[in-house]
Amino acid sequence: MSIEIENSVLEKACREMIETILFCLPNAFKGSIYRIGKPPELVAERITSGIIDDGREKISWGLPAKSGYNTPGKPWVEYRDQPGRPLEAMSWCVEKQKSWTSEDPGNDARNLRFQVDGIGEDFHHMEPVLVRKSDLNLDTYPSSKYPMDHKGNIIWKDSEHVVVAVIKIHFYPFTIKIGSYETKVTKKLSRSLGTELLSYQLRQNSMRAMQQLAKDRLNACNILADSLRNAITKSGLIFSLVKQEVGSLRDQWEQVLLEDRKEKNMRVEAIRDLNEMLIAKGEGYEGLREDLAAIQKKFLELSLPPENGEKWVIMQIEKRWKELLNKCPQDEQKRGMIWQTIDRLKKSLYFGQDPDNIANYDKIPEDLKWEWVNLIYGNTDHFDPSALERLITLLGNPVLTIPSREKSKKILTQLKALAETMSQLERNTNFLLREVLNGDDHGMVSKILSNITTNSEQKKVF
Repeated sequence: MSIEIENSVLEKACREMIETILFCLPNAFKGSIYRIGKPPELVAERITSGIIDDGREKISWGLPAKSGYNTPGKPWVEYRDQPGRPLEAMSWCVEKQKSWTSEDPGNDARNLRFQVDGIGEDFHHMEPVLVRKSDLNLDTYPSSKYPMDHKGNIIWKDSEHVVVAVIKIHFYPFTIKIGSYETKVTKKLSRSLGTELLSYQLRQNSMRAMQQLAKDRLNACNILADSLRNAITKSGLIFSLVKQEVGSLRDQWEQVLLEDRKEKNMRVEAIRDLNEMLIAKGEGYEGLREDLAAIQKKFLELSLPPENGEKWVIMQIEKRWKELLNKCPQDEQKRGMIWQTIDRLKKSLYFGQDPDNIANYDKIPEDLKWEWVNLIYGNTDHFDPSALERLITLLGNPVLTIPSREKSKKILTQLKALAETMSQLERNTNFLLREVLNGDDHGMVSKILSNITTNSEQKKVF
């Protein structure tokens, strides 16, 4: 409810006003301006004082060494009219929103300096600086928030204005009169000061609003960026689940081929042989041997595409065997058996896409069979929605002799729907980030948010 602007700006405006008055009124020699703070405290604080020299060319600035109105100022309850203490012109100006002229200090009922310090030669005029409540958007402000006099009556209740400052001008003795030219000039200039302070207030409010908008945009960007990170993380998880399910389908396909050919699983056989070779080495380097055995066991639990599986064998199994053989040398025959077994393990990874094995399996039509193999052994380094859609279509064909065909179809359908939702969320979030940062969405942000909600409801597949 008060004018709140930076101290430096406020002091500059007050100095300019005092300069104007002192240079325009030859009988004025000193001026002070007090800011009136927020109600109900209404702290009256002297902002600055200026005294013009005898040549009326230079003004000295500063605050009195001792004054109750210097920072931090005097609250309303300490300067309002109250029994038992001297009356102050400041109280009159603030409460009545009217000026006070001390044309006869010796008989001035509100001459505080005379009453307290015995200084009688204090000819001055005090003028409140008024601002309309409507200009500060205070038309509907609760009257209970306004200050009260010592009797408990609310002041300013029926006024259209609030007091935001008080101007005090000191004059040479016997040169000032109530209603004189000097008082009229000061009143007009007080209105000018009120308008200037209001403009500063509005400008500062605009700057604060812009800063808040920038802050809100940054917060919105952080929220959207967090949503984007979540979307990307969840998209990666969905992709992993798709790969895991496709890996399971590869395992089932290879098991179907093995049963049809009445053969043992070459991968399992190779790992079993490698484990037996580890046991045959006897004692020594138990740590390396246990680690290698655990890695070989883990390999059987993985469902990797052939190329990735071969890289895994080289980096995890073959590398450890080399380390073990370097520390525990073996003859050429045993070393040869180890490397031959590892080669068999690598070859086993390509069993399911071996042309001869595929051609000899006649329980699935040729075109369906080859498309099936290409899909489950295709590139899995990135998410391919079209390939996943074709795979789901194939799983819907009852001719495909895969044990978990229906179950896998349902799982992949659900994962595909989730992937599409997360992809849409990622695109929408990127769009929103750009729009929020640019600050010019032309209503598109609300449309995107609406689409996100609609798509989320349509994609509920669980």
